[in-house]
Amino acid sequence: MNHNTPTFGGETPSPLSPRPLSHLTDMHRRVYSAAQLRAHGVPAATTAAQCRPGGPWQQLLPGVYVLHPGPPTNEERLHAALLYAGRPAPERAKAIPVPGQAHAAPCDAIVTGLAALALHRFSSAPPLLSLDRIDMLVPRTRRLRSTGFVRLVRTQVMPVPEPVAGVPVAPVPRALADAVAQLTDAHAVRRLLTEAVRGGHCEPAALVRELTQARLLTRSHVVDAVDSLLTEGRAIAENRLYEMVRTHELPDPLWNVDLRLPGGPHIGGVDAYWPDQAVAVELDTRSPRQRRRRKEDDELWCEYTQKRETLERLGITVVHLTPRKLRESMDQQATVVRTALMASADREPAAYVVVLPR
Repeated sequence: MNHNTPTFGGETPSPLSPRPLSHLTDMHRRVYSAAQLRAHGVPAATTAAQCRPGGPWQQLLPGVYVLHPGPPTNEERLHAALLYAGRPAPERAKAIPVPGQAHAAPCDAIVTGLAALALHRFSSAPPLLSLDRIDMLVPRTRRLRSTGFVRLVRTQVMPVPEPVAGVPVAPVPRALADAVAQLTDAHAVRRLLTEAVRGGHCEPAALVRELTQARLLTRSHVVDAVDSLLTEGRAIAENRLYEMVRTHELPDPLWNVDLRLPGGPHIGGVDAYWPDQAVAVELDTRSPRQRRRRKEDDELWCEYTQKRETLERLGITVVHLTPRKLRESMDQQATVVRTALMASADREPAAYVVVLPR
């Protein structure tokens, strides 16, 4: 008998023993959509007969069946949710995701919310087995409703999914926004956001952008968590900057100083400054905030731009770094700083500035 094909006519397929998530494709053999069963030559009447009380099969969701009578595993529930929320097209009837590979066709159903965070291995997210519902991201135009353990989250633009164990999963910022939308526990929200940044899953700016688009920054417990998140993100970025200078053996700069003209106005603060070479490094940890603070953000951006232009007019080279650049390409950023330091010998001497601790 071919064990990749379901058996029929009252013969019960032997259940496969549960396996870890990395073997999800093995579990797929026990979960089929109605279209997939028809593609295997099983008429609707036979499927209905197999799913009668006491029968060898059971219907998990509308048009989705598990080919054994016992409780479905969390992997089977996950695959059933994908089959239910995915667009039922004949050419996809036999399609099964492959671990580690992106789908050839655009996904019209993506796991999001807490289920996605569990797949992304968030320790602060509940395990799949304990989730009453699995959130599925679908296009806004889909004619489908939430049912059973599947909750649909509609969106105007589908993100590019990240394959995890062969499952199309929403990127961390989007999954977090969809999870936070369902949470009222301030501590749970803070734990998720902190782990996202501290664990290197995403940058604060990307996360806050998603929260802003989801209109979640009107909730006080989310705003409080975001304030903590931004502080956390800046601290991590500063530590990476220290690490870059140390591991790449750059000259020691003056850290976190204020610059001003002798007897003149205050110019502004920089994160690192090499006075002999007149090179400054600034970390840009700004991020989008809610609409009601947009005017304030514009003012901060204007102040930031004005400071940079003033420093450059004085002959001071400003190297602009972001947390993402430091995380993803520290070697390259160290080369940029080193080049700026070496190029100082070929430049006109910079104007004298007073350096004060910040």
